[in-house]
Amino acid sequence: MVDFSYLMVPGLGGSGAEHWQSHWQREIAHARIVEQADWDRPESDAWVTTLNRYVEGCRKPVVLVAHSLGCALVAHWAARVRYGQAAPPSAPISAAMLVAPADVDSEAHTPDIIRSFAPMPLARLPFPSLVVASADDPFVSPERSAQFAGSWDSDLVSVGPMGHLSSDSGCGSWPRGKTILSEFVHRQSVPWQ
Repeated sequence: MVDFSYLMVPGLGGSGAEHWQSHWQREIAHARIVEQADWDRPESDAWVTTLNRYVEGCRKPVVLVAHSLGCALVAHWAARVRYGQAAPPSAPISAAMLVAPADVDSEAHTPDIIRSFAPMPLARLPFPSLVVASADDPFVSPERSAQFAGSWDSDLVSVGPMGHLSSDSGCGSWPRGKTILSEFVHRQSVPWQ
């Protein structure tokens, strides 16, 4: 069985101690949270640079587990690697789970403070990916989540009405999400290089 490095990629405000990403970081071997310098004033270039540094620090195949604005960050980082604006990862990316992707293009769904992440990259992601969406997420419509999944060539899982899939939504350690992640990762056999 392949041993992975798990990078938890939080969104705006980071993931507090009770967020499922923080629970998973404590529960999953070789899991780390990507810590940004400023969680409350996100800037896409700085956040991409930080994510790239964390990926470069991994020696095992990487699984990215992003939430909200973190999903946009993963899409921007992958686009920059594709176009030679960031170094290719030293360890292969095996999979990405993109949970509740914030609609950075929508003034109706997301705050102006995240506009440096607009427009959302909609090119196919060069690694297996899964979008997990809630039916009543205030930061992205189900239709837009489906559009992201289609554009990124991601599998799509709808988990019903669960808000923004965060600690504010009452997810706690979100065992169902951890099962979704485990099943998705174990279906991947060829890492992206």
